[in-house]
Amino acid sequence: MMTDLPLDQVRTLLAVVDEGTFDAAAGALHVTPSAISQRVKALEQRTGRVLLLRTKPVRPTESGEVLVRLARQVARLEHDAYAELGLADSGEPIRVSVAVNADSLATWFLPVLSRVPQEPRLCFELRREDEDHTAALLREGVVMAAVTSSPDPVPGCSVRSLGRMRYLPVAAPDFAAHHLGGPLAQVLTEVPVVVFDRRDDFQDGFVRRLTRGRSGASALRHYVPTSEGFVEAVAAGLGWGLVPEPQADPLLRDGRLVGIAAPGRPVDVPLYWQQWKLDSPALALVADTVTATAAGTLRV
Repeated sequence: MMTDLPLDQVRTLLAVVDEGTFDAAAGALHVTPSAISQRVKALEQRTGRVLLLRTKPVRPTESGEVLVRLARQVARLEHDAYAELGLADSGEPIRVSVAVNADSLATWFLPVLSRVPQEPRLCFELRREDEDHTAALLREGVVMAAVTSSPDPVPGCSVRSLGRMRYLPVAAPDFAAHHLGGPLAQVLTEVPVVVFDRRDDFQDGFVRRLTRGRSGASALRHYVPTSEGFVEAVAAGLGWGLVPEPQADPLLRDGRLVGIAAPGRPVDVPLYWQQWKLDSPALALVADTVTATAAGTLRV
């Protein structure tokens, strides 16, 4: 129950996580490091769980993440309540933190923000993360909402389907003529490929489907960790790659890219909107605008 979790202790836990050390949290809360340590220990005793890993910087345990998320949600509800009572700090905007994957940022998501009604005034804090990993930021309480590839709700969150982002396997014309003359299932295991970063196994998964699990993409790979840079790297002929349809279409029409000969083999990634289950007018405005925009942009 909330009465069993003193809010000063919960807020102290959040400060330690956000500041990274007990000393920095003490400075932020204008108390001594000893007071910070005592509050955290008292909260751990009350919950019967270790809540922090005493690393540098400090990191929450799985149980700690639950309370960090609670602290952020309480702060959000307090801000909304003060605003409704007319007690909010004058001119202070409402901050909405969202985790979004790079391809959504580069194609359809940013126009959403300009369509969100600005009453109340909002400031957005976007965290770029792969759609397979954005849910982790929700779980840790770092963000209030996220575009994810998982339909399974993070505890304490609701889920809405947004649609499907389609990716096309493409390459530069010269690259295709020089490297892709043989059977696709064979040559894609040998020729250069562009990938986003070292966690990106998207291209590998595509090749594994072609080879029926026998092999992934080639070890000859270029890491390009921005959506726009990724597309330009493929168009420049560094390697082949899976490019979001909205980015690939104009380059296909201009002849800077060609589709790889894999009829009927686009890759569709389902996207979902997950958010805290809070009665927050600001978060509801953003959620409604995101889902409405996605319905007109993404594939059903």
